[in-house]
Amino acid sequence: MEKAKISAIQLFALMFLFEMGTAVIISYGIDAKKDSWLAIMLGMCVGIILFFIYYFLFRQYPNLPLTGYTRKIFGKYLGWIIGLLYIIFFLYITVHNIRSFGELLLSSTMPKTPLLALIILMLLAICYVLYLGIEVLGRTAEVFIVILILLGLTGNLFIFFSGNVDLHNLQPFLENGWKPILKTAFLETSSFPFGQMVVFTMLLPYLNRPESMKKVWLFALILSGLVLCWTASLNIAVLGTENVERSTFPLLSTIGKVDLFEFIQRLDVIVVFTLLITVFFKASIFFYCALIGIVDLFKLKNHQQIILPIGCILIFWSMSLASNFSEHIGESRYVDSYITVYFHIIIPLLMLVVTLIRNRFKKNDSSESNLT
Repeated sequence: MEKAKISAIQLFALMFLFEMGTAVIISYGIDAKKDSWLAIMLGMCVGIILFFIYYFLFRQYPNLPLTGYTRKIFGKYLGWIIGLLYIIFFLYITVHNIRSFGELLLSSTMPKTPLLALIILMLLAICYVLYLGIEVLGRTAEVFIVILILLGLTGNLFIFFSGNVDLHNLQPFLENGWKPILKTAFLETSSFPFGQMVVFTMLLPYLNRPESMKKVWLFALILSGLVLCWTASLNIAVLGTENVERSTFPLLSTIGKVDLFEFIQRLDVIVVFTLLITVFFKASIFFYCALIGIVDLFKLKNHQQIILPIGCILIFWSMSLASNFSEHIGESRYVDSYITVYFHIIIPLLMLVVTLIRNRFKKNDSSESNLT
């Protein structure tokens, strides 16, 4: 692994920007209708439970990335295969985020620009930062989280002063009962983006103060959950449930309704900059973790030698991922509902169980040796 260290503040900035990702822009949790905010909160609670699984595994193997302790837990060969599956999964999520970013720019501000050009420019920027290393990415996140907060506060103020917020759009509470809320929480919001934080198990060995990890992770997870909950509620309050369901990027439509003094208009740039920042960091984190996983599994000297070759593969993969944006969204929904559960929940749970059983046997063996 790279000889580098990141601070607790940098880890928090990376986690918060990661959690925003595309979730802050799309119609997140809208399958629960007006109660999407509650589905997001429940998904966040599931994410907190998953964190304690990841935290336990980190405490057992504090100096190893995820691909390292899969081999410690499952054995050399099975653990290697599971590590490789995680790498492929991380690369897929990287491709998915880059494609979503390109589609938003095409639909909002650059309709005549080739999608391939947007994807190449994004990946070149990501490759350059990752070539410089995780410390540079962490310091960059410290700067851009401040910019993101300022953009968010500015956008919210303009939306409220525009007079488009109607709290009646959020009523009545539990209009369709608990079933759609629980279904959305456990099949969608818990996995995306909260379960995706499993990727940070690859970065934790870089933390210069490992004892601060617990507070940083929980604070970033809860704060991002509250922001996503607020954003989903704001979209519904301004647009109404039906319009949010029909809209590809509801936050873009929400801020597009701002019209103050017939002068402050066309604030779409705030949403575009928000997505540019959050997707850049989310894709960078997934890509970097895939790279150091490859270095770990294949015993390479460093990650720099494989950045460009893997980046070229990601360009072609993102273009062939789907023929249009609707197909892209449908595929990602399927993956989020049926595939990611193995990487976020089932495999970490199996690692937890195997580790507990091994620890139990070690204690029994040590107690027996002491008696003899």
